[in-house]
Amino acid sequence: MPKSLSLCIAALLAAGLLPAEDRLAGGPYVINVTQRSATLMWVLDSGGAVLSTGGREVKSSPALRVEKSHFTGLQPNTVYDYEVPGHPEWKGSFKTAPPPGMPFQCVVYGDTRTRHDVHRKVIDGIMKYASPDFIVQTGDMVADGSDSTLWPIFFDIERPLLRKAAYFPALGNHERNDSYFYQFFGGRAYYSFNWGNAHFTILDSDLPNVAPTKAARDAFWAEETRWLEDDLDRAQSSEFRFVVAHHPPMTAVSSRQGDNPHMTGLMPMFEKYKVSATFYGHDHNYQHYLKNGVHYFTTGGGGAPLYDVNVPPADLTQKVVSTENFVVMKVEGKTARLEAFEPDGETIEVTAISHQP
Repeated sequence: MPKSLSLCIAALLAAGLLPAEDRLAGGPYVINVTQRSATLMWVLDSGGAVLSTGGREVKSSPALRVEKSHFTGLQPNTVYDYEVPGHPEWKGSFKTAPPPGMPFQCVVYGDTRTRHDVHRKVIDGIMKYASPDFIVQTGDMVADGSDSTLWPIFFDIERPLLRKAAYFPALGNHERNDSYFYQFFGGRAYYSFNWGNAHFTILDSDLPNVAPTKAARDAFWAEETRWLEDDLDRAQSSEFRFVVAHHPPMTAVSSRQGDNPHMTGLMPMFEKYKVSATFYGHDHNYQHYLKNGVHYFTTGGGGAPLYDVNVPPADLTQKVVSTENFVVMKVEGKTARLEAFEPDGETIEVTAISHQP
């Protein structure tokens, strides 16, 4: 290229008259994985905008957009490598869901929204002590889901894990029900999927951000709980049924007890449809309860500031501890083995759950 033309292009780019090359802000990562299909996602930063006052820059914000490719006709229980053409460094792999009867491993964790150094330690721990086929996130990925500056930080920390396993997140209150969550993770507030002999149901428990009026929030929750009951009823042939949401129905955090009556109200349904275990975030610690055959786990130790576990519910408590954590679940045959870890690999608790006929 002639030097004069090169200098001209550089000048136009500097002046903002030609579009700058998009930068990778997140991914690639894979969502909505089934036995036969998967969606590859990546997030681009187109440059964004800058605010200034008195000639001094005070804030910049990236302009984020999502690209995706959907694949069908895949083979079950198969590892696929991927890359984005023209960008050989944008690559990774994922495994499709196995048919019933095949073993699998997944990791559950959440509340990664602050203390980025701690979030990174949790991801490092998962990479070292687990080999998940997929990831379940219990919500509150970032401190404010509407702030475009936070998502590239989240994706940067999660990059090594997201490039090796499918991703299934729940919506947390700090996502603010913002459109970024739906753009990045498939456009669904609540959904379900099958993996081997297990059925997973992901709920939207963040009622305050669903709608501005109580009537609209009540209507949303009535619709979602009808869907939930139908979903659990249709999943009775699965040997394990797991439910995931952000807000827990019970807690050892004294200042939060009784905060989520809509979730507490679901507990009889969990018992009726023989849910094996439920997983939550919101409380930044590890908690495990057992009531009428249903296990209740809170794994909200992904990086947010820790909360005390000072008033554990009587007669239900299996383990409560205020520490960063993640849960590794291995399902094989009619047994699910759950091991809760601290980021350094120290075991918090091991739980075995057997299939309920």
